[in-house]
Amino acid sequence: MRITATSLSLRAQGRAIVAGVDLEIAPGETFGLIGPNGSGKSTLLRLLAGLERRAGGEVALDGQGLRHLPRREIARRLALVEQQAETAEALTARQVVELGRTPWLTALSPFGPSDAAIVADALRAVGMEAMAARQWATLSGGERQRLQIARALAQRPRVLLLDEPTNHLDIHHQLALLRLVGALPLTVVIALHDLNQAMGCDRLGVMSGGRMVACGPPAEILTGELLRGVFRVGATPLIDPQDGGRLLRFRALENTR
Repeated sequence: MRITATSLSLRAQGRAIVAGVDLEIAPGETFGLIGPNGSGKSTLLRLLAGLERRAGGEVALDGQGLRHLPRREIARRLALVEQQAETAEALTARQVVELGRTPWLTALSPFGPSDAAIVADALRAVGMEAMAARQWATLSGGERQRLQIARALAQRPRVLLLDEPTNHLDIHHQLALLRLVGALPLTVVIALHDLNQAMGCDRLGVMSGGRMVACGPPAEILTGELLRGVFRVGATPLIDPQDGGRLLRFRALENTR
């Protein structure tokens, strides 16, 4: 599913949180959002999901504007996993994932065996099937994060928006998650802090001060000049002799705070 964003903007307390972002993401593309803390990545994801009523600009999925679609229809096409997702309800892990089926359920089509199979597949995909009966309150931050991703997968969306999904995860589960996301037949927009992980995306958008200051393939836009100007670090590109992959080794710049 193609995502088209035109002049996306949001102001709060007189300050531009996101300012005039234009973006087009191709069907099946994995698009990474990177930028320093406070650069607008999380807000941009919420704007792409149509969750900010005060937003300026337009978002369209395959040419259909989100403003003209009912929330249930949007939820059938698009899933968002935010950084912090809590529930006050006494739910099990499986019940949290079952919530992902809500957009597809009606009085005439209640939760049934096919929904249960989808939930089981989602739990298996994130390695949480053995914990399905555990209470949400007993789970670690990383386990909760994996469940929220499973909930999003259970929606069976065509667009998946992920806000720093590797937070709280150990390195094994970070790599497993990124491998899973990369294999999904979906359009994915993923905000990441780790620039080496971001290099696995098809394209990157670099946010700074609420604006998208660069957009393109990772190897083309992660230049020394951009890293110094946006992230205030120096970097040396390295080649991994194991697989030929390109990595960045970072260093602090002198006289920076």
